Amino acid sequence: MSVRRVSVAVATLVLVVAGLSVTPAAQAATSVPRFDHIVLVMFENKASSQITASSAPYFKSLAAQGASFSQSYAITHPSQPNYLALFSGSTQGVTNDDCPKNFTGDNLGAQLITASLTFKGYSESMPSNGYTGCSSSTYRRKHNSWVDFSTVPAASNLTFASFPSNYASLPTVAFISPNMCNDMHDCSVSTGNTWLQTNLDAYAQWAKTNNSLLIVNFDEDNSLSLNHIYTTFVGAHVQPGTYSSKITHYTVLRTIESAYGLSALGGAANVTPITDVWN
Repeated sequence: MSVRRVSVAVATLVLVVAGLSVTPAAQAATSVPRFDHIVLVMFENKASSQITASSAPYFKSLAAQGASFSQSYAITHPSQPNYLALFSGSTQGVTNDDCPKNFTGDNLGAQLITASLTFKGYSESMPSNGYTGCSSSTYRRKHNSWVDFSTVPAASNLTFASFPSNYASLPTVAFISPNMCNDMHDCSVSTGNTWLQTNLDAYAQWAKTNNSLLIVNFDEDNSLSLNHIYTTFVGAHVQPGTYSSKITHYTVLRTIESAYGLSALGGAANVTPITDVWN
């Protein structure tokens, strides 16, 4: 049991002994809330230690507003297998960034659609909706795992220009892949910081009062920090704080699946969903 949960339990016992009422909302949840919308955005190739107050003040602000995971780790190197792991519970045997990849197995997008829910992926600088090419300008298919699965319809593979300004019209779950500059792969941390604030702060603030969640994550570190990455949850039901339990991409996938009663895929079945951050 974490220190946070022990503290809540002790406080509850004191109140009960004193004859005072206990508010259930003050206790950590034991399951994942069912969100109306979850938006996950993935950045690139930076260790947690590189996301500093000077280079990434907005990232730090988000961490302070929500649940910050101090022991979050990617699965492997390089980029592509991490995207696949987060989306399908498996690296699918991929050990490189070669393109194209084509799979027929299950994945989060297909799970949601089968459950009469919705999934869409939004890729910045992708030239057109449904595009299956390997690259175009600063777009790279290796950062777009949903296009690799025949079980995800082309209609779910959209450009970031298609991301709705009316957040109530978002799909149940949306993944966002910034382009090779804005995801910090080819450009600075400060570039990604500005992009995130400009494009997703409005959603982050909206999510808090509209039963929705923003997940900000990285695919992998800079290959120098044991794959230790920045991960933050911001939105409704989130109890702000820093959480020290180890999580991985499989943990994030399991948490999203648990929110909608979906079965755990692959490596996600070997981990438990995140439950102690919800109030």
